[in-house]
Amino acid sequence: MAEQCKSKSPGEIRPVVRADKCEGKAACVEVCPYNVFEVVSMPDDMYRALSFIGKLKARIHGMKTAATPNADQCMNCGLCVAACPEKAITLQKFAG
Repeated sequence: MAEQCKSKSPGEIRPVVRADKCEGKAACVEVCPYNVFEVVSMPDDMYRALSFIGKLKARIHGMKTAATPNADQCMNCGLCVAACPEKAITLQKFAG
């Protein structure tokens, strides 16, 4: 798995999940070898920030979304991006 990774150290690149696209199907959880993701109930503030269509979609899919509690462990392998059926995940350089 490490041969697929593009980062030399964890956290250089971090996954960003678009809540307006994510349906909480957990494909990212299943493929991530670094335990970066988990599926959670969408927090109220995140829900309120969604567009009308985003809110409708969230309700249809049980108010679930992917979260990245261990984003600092990401090694930029891209498996999550490839696995996400909604194309809700991007990898971005961490400016920390």
